[in-house]
Amino acid sequence: MKKLENKTVFITGGLSGIGKACAVAAAAEGANVVVVDIKSVTYDAAMREIHSENENALFIECDVTFTEQVKNAIAKTVETFGSLDVALNNAGIGGSGERIGEMTVEAWNSVIHVNLTSVFTCMKYELTQMTAQKKGVIVNMSSILGKVGFANSAAYVAAKHGVIGLTQTAALEYAAEGIRVNAICPGFIETPLLTKGGITDNEKVKSQIIALHPMKRFGKSEEIAKGFIFLATDDSAFVTGSTLEIDGGYLAQ
Repeated sequence: MKKLENKTVFITGGLSGIGKACAVAAAAEGANVVVVDIKSVTYDAAMREIHSENENALFIECDVTFTEQVKNAIAKTVETFGSLDVALNNAGIGGSGERIGEMTVEAWNSVIHVNLTSVFTCMKYELTQMTAQKKGVIVNMSSILGKVGFANSAAYVAAKHGVIGLTQTAALEYAAEGIRVNAICPGFIETPLLTKGGITDNEKVKSQIIALHPMKRFGKSEEIAKGFIFLATDDSAFVTGSTLEIDGGYLAQ
């Protein structure tokens, strides 16, 4: 039997990068996958790939910065599949690449809203549903930058630190109700977000970032997806409040 057979998996930011890889992996393990994202040019290809693993996949257009849209997306998920078994709060953006003194309040608020406040909003409604079910798993996408600082990335770093704090607090609050909450801390992964940030297109910057990882390469989205499947299934039944670091040795230094 597949590890997520007949389970419903809700994934924000599921049309590209790590989110899409996790959606494909969950579908391959038999899950009913709900992809929650802003519809983009990646929609057709992403959904084809997910449907190739399991036809029971649903796309819900949703901007996670709007509370009502999140609430409605979760309600539609439960209405369609009957439960919410696993949630991956993955949607996120980069930052403006400035030092704190030069950063605008608007730039700060934008990153914090998407990368931290939306995780709280999603968790609020996910936990409400899972409490009613008396079971569930939440995985939050943090980062190695949720554990350390990184120059010119203050809002991103602060948000990802906050995600770990939310994860640990929720794990304590809901452990007795059969709900597990963990986080993943990826290193630098080859994704559209990295390309958009200008890292993969700039050979000098690319080499500098790769050199920060003892394994001397970027990670792959599929490698993060394997960690997600571990945390989403009973393979990690005694794991809650933890952070899984998948970073090529970055944080070991």
